[in-house]
Amino acid sequence: MISQIVASLIFAITLYLIFAEKLNRTIAALAGAVAMVTAGILLGFYDEQGAVAAVDFNTLGLLFGMMTLVTLLEPTGFFEFMAVWAARFSKGRPVRLLVIFGAVTTLLSMFLDNVTTVVLIAPVTIMVCEILGINPTPLLMSEALLSDTGGVATLIGDPPNVLIASAADLSFNDFLTHALPVVLVAWIAALALLRFLFRKELALPSPNVEAVLRLEPKKAIKDPVTLRRVLVVLGVVILLFTLEEALGLSPAHLALGGAAAALVWARPDIRQVYERLEWGILVFFVSLFVMVGGLEATGLLRAVANLVLQIGISNPVLLGVVVLWVVAGLSAVVDNVPITIALIPVIQNLGSSGLPVAALWWALAFGAGFGGNGTIIGSTANIVVVSLSERTRAPITTSLWSRRGLPIMLATCLVTTLLYILFYPLLAR
Repeated sequence: MISQIVASLIFAITLYLIFAEKLNRTIAALAGAVAMVTAGILLGFYDEQGAVAAVDFNTLGLLFGMMTLVTLLEPTGFFEFMAVWAARFSKGRPVRLLVIFGAVTTLLSMFLDNVTTVVLIAPVTIMVCEILGINPTPLLMSEALLSDTGGVATLIGDPPNVLIASAADLSFNDFLTHALPVVLVAWIAALALLRFLFRKELALPSPNVEAVLRLEPKKAIKDPVTLRRVLVVLGVVILLFTLEEALGLSPAHLALGGAAAALVWARPDIRQVYERLEWGILVFFVSLFVMVGGLEATGLLRAVANLVLQIGISNPVLLGVVVLWVVAGLSAVVDNVPITIALIPVIQNLGSSGLPVAALWWALAFGAGFGGNGTIIGSTANIVVVSLSERTRAPITTSLWSRRGLPIMLATCLVTTLLYILFYPLLAR
């Protein structure tokens, strides 16, 4: 009990420092991780080995590999090319850009990891906004929020889906028939709400429309040889992502392999490449994994999961709604992977006791996916987008995310709850 209280306090204080912006989030997270390990050693619930084991190297490897590929693309002029093309196509209308980038991000996130999606799309978005002279914040936030939403639709779109599919023996087609229709309705609601929440920013026209329409996208390319080589590697990596199960290789392995192949083929100045990498993102994630590992080590996450499930055990439909909302709430402040891992054995035990749990798996998937929209640290995609926004003149703050992301989380969860209740018999099959 003491260990749970201490670990909770450390985590809560760290979250406060991050959300209140009293301290840089990477510094706050690193300090919190050190405090968690120190407390764990003193109280006997956590140590250095446990901290290392808690780090999800698949996520880090995927992020590092894709960031390296994107960094190789930056000096070639590729993002400028895509930015000019998108700016011309949208004719400088922010609302049209919101829909274009939102739709592209969502489609990609259904077949690629959310991190990969935003790492590819966000730099293009920033470049478009710089060319048009408009605020990139609505577009960047929309991309992260819609990628979180769209990723729930397929088995490979979000890491919790893979875990749930493995535990519940669900197929790719099961997600298409059960999750995709729900996600489609939630996505439309999210897009409409984003349009309303950012109505002031989106109402401001671009001051550079005429100049943009005269630009030639091809003239933006600076290094066509390196561009072709990196794009070939990137295309192969994305193709292999869709075949990762058949190949038996993790996304991290594929991303790191692609990064290595691109570096060998392009042979850039390695110092310049790694000077441009966002190392703070990697440190932040390592620290966050270590803190969450401390919470897991105390048994707190599993205790919360058991308590939640006991509340609604007498009513299967109510139980699903409770699971959806509590998982969403927890996923907003703790990465959704450990939450999913903590709940899977509990749901399996309920199924072994004779309780119908088929619909609970979908409640878990929806809660874990949509809950990540609530805060900056709710999903990996959010953190990446916020970090990239620091390159712009309008960095995304924690308070801004709370005012925009939290309503999206609540709206998507509310829509999903109504659909869950309405179509429970179908989800329970």
